[in-house]
Amino acid sequence: MGVFFALIVLASDREEQGDKSVPKETMTPCERWLAVLTRRKPDRVPMDYWTTPEARDKLMGYLGVADELSLLQRLHIDRPITVSPCYSGPPVPEEMDVFGCRFQNIDYGSGVYRECIYHPLAQFNSVAEIAANYTWPSPDWYDYSDIPEQIKDWEEYPIRGGGSEPFLIYKNLRGQEQAFMDLILNAEIVHYCLDKLFELAYQNTLRIYEQIPGKVMITYVAEDMGGQVGLMFSPAQIREFLIPRMKRVIDLAHQEGAFVFHHNDGACRDIIPDMIAAGIDVLNPIQWRCKGMEREGLKRDFGDKVIFHGGVDNQYTLAFGSVAEVRQEVWDNLRILGAGGGYILGPCHNIQAVSPPQNIVAMYETGYEEGWVA
Repeated sequence: MGVFFALIVLASDREEQGDKSVPKETMTPCERWLAVLTRRKPDRVPMDYWTTPEARDKLMGYLGVADELSLLQRLHIDRPITVSPCYSGPPVPEEMDVFGCRFQNIDYGSGVYRECIYHPLAQFNSVAEIAANYTWPSPDWYDYSDIPEQIKDWEEYPIRGGGSEPFLIYKNLRGQEQAFMDLILNAEIVHYCLDKLFELAYQNTLRIYEQIPGKVMITYVAEDMGGQVGLMFSPAQIREFLIPRMKRVIDLAHQEGAFVFHHNDGACRDIIPDMIAAGIDVLNPIQWRCKGMEREGLKRDFGDKVIFHGGVDNQYTLAFGSVAEVRQEVWDNLRILGAGGGYILGPCHNIQAVSPPQNIVAMYETGYEEGWVA
């Protein structure tokens, strides 16, 4: 029985019987994710959770819970735990990162974001200049020995570790405008820097796997390629600069038994077939209000090739919609993206502090009430 039909039958049965209860869970969050990832039937659709600290604190206050684990349990959220190494390399000033980028906290009224204000490679005009004047971080600057300890008390949840998002770092190193101009004007600099960044990501991922062999379920291979109406890169640039390097990390993940979770914001439909061919297993965040990202078309064309993750809109629905609109959107996602399986419910991106806690609770309560699979 397909998920769509099963959900309808289950909802209909409850209405006829006047039963507001939900079935009993028979899976842990880890088992639930694994069932969806392997195209088996879960007890219910898994639910994930991404949020800013401000939105998280508001939600915890609204629910009256003291810690994040209690929040996850209260709302039946199946969020993976993320493991990462501890930095143990040369001292880094508080306002900088390990790459030498300097940041400043910018208050947007409803939240604070850390924005890059100094780009350490912006002044260089050649690979030779960068090689002579810049020191790249080393994986040896990190201590991976604490990773087994990080997963204690979280045995029932999926483990996420490793991955890559190097062009995001490249934009900080060179500056946003210069980074995109480099794709045309300074291809040799882009290739050189991305090789360095991807090698660091690869070694980091490998060392995480070595600490907890066979336990990492999800590896995050990301790059924001889409804007509101189309790609921010040309497909040719994505195929030249990004996909071959991403595939190396993807292949490593598969070699170690992990599933590849691919985050790609915005209107990225034109490059989805290439990413599937490269080996991604999960596509996030499904910003269906962006051009070309209509859910019905994505499900029709890619639903048998990739697992969909996210789908609850942050631009309007969660932030400014009513509780009724949130509930309807969750139901629509279950009906469309969840038809026949292959869907993990979650917000389209980090939930912002402007989103009313009532809307966030409505998303998860609806997903829990209506996401059961008969």
